[in-house]
Amino acid sequence: MAMAPVVKLVLGSIAFAIFWILAVFPSVPFLPIGRTAGSLFGAMLMVIFQVITPDQAYAAIDLPILGLLFGTMVVSIYLERADMFKYLGTLLSWRSRGPKDLLCRVCLVSAVSSALFTNDTCCVVLTEFVLKIARQKNLPPHPFLLALATSANIGSSATPIGNPQNLVIAVQSKISFWEFLRGVFPAMIVGIIVNAVMLLAMYWRLLSDHKEEEENEVSEGVVAVEEEDVTSHRFSPATLPHLSSFRSEETNGRTDPETLRNRGASSGESSASRDHQADAESQGESYPTTINSNVLLFQTKRWRRVLWKSSVYLITLGMLISLLMGLNMSWTAITAALALVGLDFKDARPSLEKVSYSLLIFFCGMFITVDGFNKTGIPTALWDLMEPYANIDEAKGTAVLALVILVLSNVASNVPTVLLLGARVAASAAAGEEEKKAWLLLAWVSTVAGNLTLLGSAANLIVCEQARRAVSHGYTLTFTKHLKFGLPSTLIVTAIGLYLIK
Repeated sequence: MAMAPVVKLVLGSIAFAIFWILAVFPSVPFLPIGRTAGSLFGAMLMVIFQVITPDQAYAAIDLPILGLLFGTMVVSIYLERADMFKYLGTLLSWRSRGPKDLLCRVCLVSAVSSALFTNDTCCVVLTEFVLKIARQKNLPPHPFLLALATSANIGSSATPIGNPQNLVIAVQSKISFWEFLRGVFPAMIVGIIVNAVMLLAMYWRLLSDHKEEEENEVSEGVVAVEEEDVTSHRFSPATLPHLSSFRSEETNGRTDPETLRNRGASSGESSASRDHQADAESQGESYPTTINSNVLLFQTKRWRRVLWKSSVYLITLGMLISLLMGLNMSWTAITAALALVGLDFKDARPSLEKVSYSLLIFFCGMFITVDGFNKTGIPTALWDLMEPYANIDEAKGTAVLALVILVLSNVASNVPTVLLLGARVAASAAAGEEEKKAWLLLAWVSTVAGNLTLLGSAANLIVCEQARRAVSHGYTLTFTKHLKFGLPSTLIVTAIGLYLIK
């Protein structure tokens, strides 16, 4: 692709630079508008500067990716309502045999849940639970927070629905869910094991010197955490129904003359009801008690809840089976989401409000901005210079390509990196299996690259912020602590994937 005219090249570069600054530093002092507004701002500049036309901007938005992202978010919301993540949290503490066993469990649960429900969702839901368990067992929090974040990133690499960049790669490359899983899964398994071993090696002495609480106190604390976390983790806590119910109870608790009169009338009616019940019983009639009716009502609601939760799990399983069979990923996820909405059989607004629409808007703006930057010709020119040294048919070329992806993913973020390099990396490879390998290597390296620094992925930032804001047991995971482990882990795990992905 030839370079664009100088004016378009300069203006397009300025628009992309503004988008990059606002995406990487959302609270930059001169324009603290955040990532979502920053992506729209970059897209708007691409159109205003006439780098692309409005029709080209609309065409740049990849609707299949947005549909797949929306569908998986809705399914995750209903899974959370069905207590799936509560059960995952319970699995962490069930018959735990000490801090090292707990660390390995965090790695395993984080990896599996991230592959199925996206890494960001896993980190949102499990961070505070992991932090509370560590505090209750008098353990240092940062090894477990690092285990959660790094394992979430590695685990999410195994499936197209594990993270946003994999969604982009799966849709653009047209690699089926099963082929994607089969290609990356071995590297993911070995990567998780190596990551866990490195965590144990680095923090073995720290975990061995802890002072454990009494076993019965810990088990009681774990139960309390489970029940509390069921309501504390939500994608978008716009409403807090437990507060309104608390206020209504508080209001009902106040006594005034009118209330007392009503209670007196009510007690009179109760006395009459009891007299009527006694008369009925004396005449041999059957009169069900209030207690029995309440028990029956409770059991009915309980079984309805069990049936609903089972149906949610079955629909999710059906979605995963359909994806493995090679059905269209976007419409499979949307169909599963609408099936769950219909199954709920009530207004879906409270659940749909928890969808991260800001993320969907961010993707729209990013698609337009990156497409405009591609039309300047700069990415193509840079790739032409690098392509002779990044041939995936050779070990040296694969290493050079991986290094470029690692750097770009931490400088420009992983999703823009995939959008900029994806088609070029695939085009430089031979057709067939080599092209598929190029896409899978891009997915692996761009995902694992998120473990390099604290700013490398959204999952890392979510863990950091969730831990810092935790009530009564907050903890700050510093950039230095993350880099101390993230750097060697990223390099070693990335190298493993380059060898195992075929």
